Amino acid sequence: MKARRSGLQGRLDGIRSTRTGHLTLKIVIGVVGAVLVIGGLIMVPFPGPGWLVVFAGLAVLATEFHWAHRVLEFGKRTLSAWTAWLGRRGWTVKILVVLVAAATATAIVYFGLKLSFGLDLVVEAQKLLIR
Repeated sequence: MKARRSGLQGRLDGIRSTRTGHLTLKIVIGVVGAVLVIGGLIMVPFPGPGWLVVFAGLAVLATEFHWAHRVLEFGKRTLSAWTAWLGRRGWTVKILVVLVAAATATAIVYFGLKLSFGLDLVVEAQKLLIR
């Protein structure tokens, strides 16, 4: 006889115990996880928690899908290796990485506002300085 789990896992096991519950849970987890992953990927180029949301979505998907668990583990290993690599580098490389990230974020925000709303921040700044 299997030991019963408590907490969230126990509830999920209870839902999975019926065929309808299992399918419903798989669909709900799939939709919620996919929305988080897609939303996170959209947010990645912008300043903010894009990658965090992608990893959260993968964690949600990993509760029901083995492939998502493998992707999540790969992402964790890759992130860990990259941060370890960056940690071994000197201050010049670290500063260069920060400057490239800041320049990329600035360009994305600038062109995002210009192309989406027709708002040119450089022109607006010049108007403010001329006043």
